[in-house]
Amino acid sequence: MTRLFRKSLLAVLALSAATPAFAAPSESDYAAAFNQIQHVNAGVLNVGYADIGPRDGQVVILLHGWPYDIHSYAAVAPKLAAKGFRVIVPYLRGYGSTRFLSASTPRNGQPSAMAADVVALMDALKIKQAVIGGFDWGARTADIVAALWPERVKSLVSVSGYLISSQQLGQKPLPPKAELQWWYQFYFATERGRQGYTENRDAFARLIWQQASPGWTFSEATFKQAVKALDNPDQVAITLSNYRWRLGLEKGERKYDAWEQKLATLPVIPVPTITIEGDNNGAPHPAAESYRGKFSGPYQHRIFSGNIGHNPPAEAPDDFVNAISDAAALSSRR
Repeated sequence: MTRLFRKSLLAVLALSAATPAFAAPSESDYAAAFNQIQHVNAGVLNVGYADIGPRDGQVVILLHGWPYDIHSYAAVAPKLAAKGFRVIVPYLRGYGSTRFLSASTPRNGQPSAMAADVVALMDALKIKQAVIGGFDWGARTADIVAALWPERVKSLVSVSGYLISSQQLGQKPLPPKAELQWWYQFYFATERGRQGYTENRDAFARLIWQQASPGWTFSEATFKQAVKALDNPDQVAITLSNYRWRLGLEKGERKYDAWEQKLATLPVIPVPTITIEGDNNGAPHPAAESYRGKFSGPYQHRIFSGNIGHNPPAEAPDDFVNAISDAAALSSRR
């Protein structure tokens, strides 16, 4: 070994020792990146979505509900990303920066259409399979994806469990006390409701948040961030369509008929699943014992305690992170 070579080698070794090793992104790094919204054409939509975490990580797709937005997962997503998951949180049709590609596409809020949006997004991003979690509309959508396309779902986390229904079931009267919980569904069936929601979206959202999560003391900043998503030009049409479809007041699109017919049979979901319920959920929700038989794969049910309402990812983010992580592990034991 020549003197010059030895000198060069020692210099390289010294530089390597003095240079800190590459630091993986931290949870705070991912929290900052969560608000960098990306867009992709997927099916009938241009979808706005957050996409954080290592690109080779297990994909997790998190779905929000109404009248909420992707920021329900603002604490959950960075924690999962820091654990090595790639986390994708899309704005549903009618929310945030998601837009229809064509003015002629029906502003249809029926459940199977929203599930098809998720599969289209996975196709656009070349994602073969994902852990999918959600609450409210997001849980219903996740359930439908798992029922119709189980090969695309590695495992499922569903708040309030099995939420698949049909127009026929939606037309069946409930006891008066139960009907009272759905007051907004009947309001949205009217022209007065359309006008009222158009003019009072923020106030509507605040009321629903308070009723659905009576123990959640959310900040004004949290609320104002979320309701920005309701300023979407299709928000009113999609919301009214969703609830009117459930009552049989809208037919939906014929291209979804076959899927709706299958969903009307209330199919069993075969993928590994963790269902969640908050101990103080003020929104309409089924009893856990009523849907246990609807999940045929590895299964757990968890009650989040501590005055947790209808939005567990925002109200109990650490518990929700654990549920997603554990659901991903459940799939390995199929």
